[in-house]
Amino acid sequence: MVEQISKEQFVQMVYKYHYSKVLPKLTKIYLGDSELNAVMSLGWGVRPLHTIKKLFPSLVSKDYLEIGKMCLNDDSPKNSESMFISRCIKWLKLNRPDIRVLFTWADGMLGKAGYIYQASNFLYGGYIWTDTYLSSYGEKIHPRSTGVIGGRPNMNKMKKLDWKQYRGKQFRYCYFLCSKKEKKILLNESTVDWTLNHPKDIDLEWKERTDNGWVVCEKPPYNMKANNFSKNARKTKGISEQQLLFNDYE
Repeated sequence: MVEQISKEQFVQMVYKYHYSKVLPKLTKIYLGDSELNAVMSLGWGVRPLHTIKKLFPSLVSKDYLEIGKMCLNDDSPKNSESMFISRCIKWLKLNRPDIRVLFTWADGMLGKAGYIYQASNFLYGGYIWTDTYLSSYGEKIHPRSTGVIGGRPNMNKMKKLDWKQYRGKQFRYCYFLCSKKEKKILLNESTVDWTLNHPKDIDLEWKERTDNGWVVCEKPPYNMKANNFSKNARKTKGISEQQLLFNDYE
């Protein structure tokens, strides 16, 4: 059974089972399912109004929520993720009838085409290209985190740091929580096509930045346990891991 949980309970699960310990700053709801041993955060990304307006011009921030983080116990049985999403959707319909759209991304950079959302009947809305850096330890470093080294590094600086830069696809998904009538209106006004023509592994693609520009490559060799850069960045800012998890430094 899904119920609203505290931030502290959510953080405990993230710390145990999620590769990224950074919580989205604009998180509004934390949901948990003790039976499935699963948690989910709901809120917005860094530009809530821009995100929804770009997709559905008539909507504003309060009309939608975005899945921030979701994680389950590593020993969860098969299909637990899609079952958990289904229960969260039921919770939203019952407790937040004002929410019209549930939005999320599948991180193709990490090799995820979004099969969990596909199994949960989410509609697919195309993709964007996004980029990230990879340290010599295999740590995934978001461009917004490069401020501690003076911003995005150029090729010369990347060579000194022993970093690499990659591009990959981020796949859009949404689930309509509104009435069928309003769903039809929103689909007609949307700036992207929402379909059941879901991407598969063959649609995953990566590019690496080289001295000769961007070239197609294999999936970047991420090490999800590496955190050397983030640890040093926190040390430079005087931020503890607990503060990072709870966004106390924001």
